Order: sequence, then structure tokens, then C-alpha cells
Amino acid sequence: MNLALLFDEDFVTADRAVLTGRRLTHLHEVLKVAEGDLVPVGRVNGNIGSGRVLNLTASRADLRVELMETPPPPLPLTLILAMPRPKMFRRVLQTCATLGVKDLWLINSYKVEKSFWQTPWLSEEHLRENMTLGLEQARDTLLPTVNIRKLFKPFVEDELPALLKGKRALVAHPGTATPCPSYLEQPAVLCVGPEGGFTHYEVDKLEEAGCESVHLGARILRVETAVPVLVSRLFDACR
Repeated sequence: MNLALLFDEDFVTADRAVLTGRRLTHLHEVLKVAEGDLVPVGRVNGNIGSGRVLNLTASRADLRVELMETPPPPLPLTLILAMPRPKMFRRVLQTCATLGVKDLWLINSYKVEKSFWQTPWLSEEHLRENMTLGLEQARDTLLPTVNIRKLFKPFVEDELPALLKGKRALVAHPGTATPCPSYLEQPAVLCVGPEGGFTHYEVDKLEEAGCESVHLGARILRVETAVPVLVSRLFDACR
């Protein structure tokens, strides 16, 4: 946790916030703070700054907060992701938030098992929890939006074309002839399939909507590996 992300409900006044639960445990056990210390904080969808510990007990930490710094800029990327296996989904979601992805769409695919959509990790509470962990790692505050579409064909035919307007549209598909581009200077849409990839029918539908199929080379990567590799190739955060 490289900053404690503060939500509206944490504030008791405009510049005072209270930390409990996981974040309080981190202050005690990892940062080992004492009263008077400064800790890095950020307000969700707002600025980054510091919080001075005014009072610290086993049940709460009272902070006086000053937020003056803007968060890192978001990536100009819409990520369309076939629903991963639940045990992988948490890691992928946290990684997306850490990398700066702010527009995430979870879609169905032929190779996505129906049981994946029953995972409790798709609840609003757990989505927020895992995105928060990703943001805290990156010292970011801008909470991503997650859109869920359980029907592939209606999404691709009715909604995807509008999402692609004015953007470079790509679908990651092993075996295609075109390598994935790098260091884009324009907004992009990236479609990533499930384990085993999209079916040929699904790739054809994505291409009909305006996507270009690209590959990352001869190696076949797991989704949790492919997502950060693709995002880092398309947008160099160090530039």
C-alpha cells in the first residue's frame, strides 16, 4: 500500500479522515507509524497528499489530510476482456487498476464457462476492493469503471462500434500475421480473449466491428501475463 485511498465515508470534516480495518492494520504492522507521523493518502477520484496522524489506537487512526498533488494521468485505453477464471480475475483487476486502465469491459466468449459469472468477485463490493488495492499500489486515485456484458454478439454488434470511434482498435489473437504495435500516440481499444483465445467466429465479428488482429509472438501467454505485456507495449508509462 503506497498510499491509503480515502473514500467519502472516511471523512468526518473537510480535512479530517478516519482509517479503520485493512488500512489501519497496515499503519500499525507495516508502516509502524506513531502519532504525529505523516502517511501518504489520496481521495478517491481526487488529489494525492498526506495525512498527519493525530490520534492512533487499536481501532482507528485519525488523520488531518492535505491533498495538493494530482494523480497520474489515466491511460487512453478501453480494455475489453473476456471474463477470466475467478481465481485469476482478482489479480487481473488489480493489475489493470495499477497500470492506469480506467475503462474496463468484461464480456462473454464461447470459452468462458458459465460458472465464471457466478463468482462473488463481480459484486460491487469486491470490485471496489480489488481496484482499490491496485490504485494504492500505483499511488493513483482515479477509480476505474467496470462494465459487464454477458452476451457476446449483441455487445459486438450494438455497442462496440461506438466504442471504437476515433481509436486504434486491436484484438490480441495468437497466430495472426500482424505484430502488436508499440508506443501508440492515440487512444486505443484492446480486446483480450479467454484462456485459449477467442474463437474464429468471435475474431471475425470483432474484425467486422473494426478491430485489427495482432499478436505478441510465438509464445502463448496466460491472460494475467498477456494483459500487462500488451498494455505496457501499447503505452510506455516511462516516456
